[in-house]
Amino acid sequence: MSLPHRIPLAVLAGAGALVLTACGGGEGTPAATAGGPIKVEASDSACAVSVNTANAGNVTFEITNKGSKVTEFYLYAEGDRIMGEVENIAPGLNRRLIVEVAEAGKYQTACKPGMTGNGIRGDFTVTGGAAKQADPNSQKAQAVKSYAEYVANNTKALDEETVKFVALVKAGKVDEAKAAYARTRVYFERVEPVAEKFGDLDPKIDAREADLEPGQKFTGFHRLEKDLWVTGLQPDTNQIADQLLADVKELVTKSASIELNALDLANGAKELLDEIATGKITGEEEAFSHTDLSDFQGNLDGSKAAINSLRPLLQAKDPALVSTLDKEFGNVQALLDKQREGDGFKLYTALSQDRIKEFASAVDALSEPLSKVAEVAAQ
Repeated sequence: MSLPHRIPLAVLAGAGALVLTACGGGEGTPAATAGGPIKVEASDSACAVSVNTANAGNVTFEITNKGSKVTEFYLYAEGDRIMGEVENIAPGLNRRLIVEVAEAGKYQTACKPGMTGNGIRGDFTVTGGAAKQADPNSQKAQAVKSYAEYVANNTKALDEETVKFVALVKAGKVDEAKAAYARTRVYFERVEPVAEKFGDLDPKIDAREADLEPGQKFTGFHRLEKDLWVTGLQPDTNQIADQLLADVKELVTKSASIELNALDLANGAKELLDEIATGKITGEEEAFSHTDLSDFQGNLDGSKAAINSLRPLLQAKDPALVSTLDKEFGNVQALLDKQREGDGFKLYTALSQDRIKEFASAVDALSEPLSKVAEVAAQ
């Protein structure tokens, strides 16, 4: 999930502005034309969307951050269901979001300066209707089917491991629960873009204490992380553990019936790299346990799985992009493998600043070709 108050990846890499977009633009970008990208000017206090209606089908937003804070952009359906999102848009950068909206209806756009809160929202209307992919043998349909199987396998494993983890917490077996924590979370980190589509379910499971809005209760994995590593088990720890398990089971049920498309896979792969860039590399995700590298691996696994599902489609349309992705995924994985320790990874606190910068540069190099996948998948 998106996290506020994070250090931009480019700062950690010691570089200038981080390139996270496949499109040009900036001050000289022309106004949107019919059928072209919908321009969004995001600032610290506004979210100016050039038009508030579009025909059903693939809808493209081109977001420019003209504010001083890192921001995000979302398209929401009813019930705050996320249709698409882009995170980690640093000041001065452009990002493009291509999302398939097959059904007419009322939607909302939102910019989130500081990557926190409900965002600066505006009404957005989709008209007409677009036929969904009908050919079950098409490359896009096969990609979605393959990825759906991956999600099903990982949510099943998440359910099973959460049952074990919660049982250890409730039995007061702190050391064993600590050992189970990272290996349980990796399954959630692999499928987080799916979890984010279900309104407040993702923050209930995964919100960091630093992300909480006024009056929001601290629940989920990170609350139990704090209990295990910092405060000791609390009077309501068992209640928090039971709620976590109930929320995970709800995620399993909902994810089994969600309808995805090829653009969901492409955008999700990029979102997971953004998760790494804005949390795992900075060490802010697992602030109490410092098991960030396990989460890093989970995000990388999930991103690669989405790309592997899309591989036949991408190979047919842009084989050079596939080769670049394979190379950069391999480079990031090689760096992670060097940090393995036993069945897991070294703690984040064991990493030197030079090692963190090395990770940042490798993720930067992978992020750029990943930002191109949605445009290929939309063809």
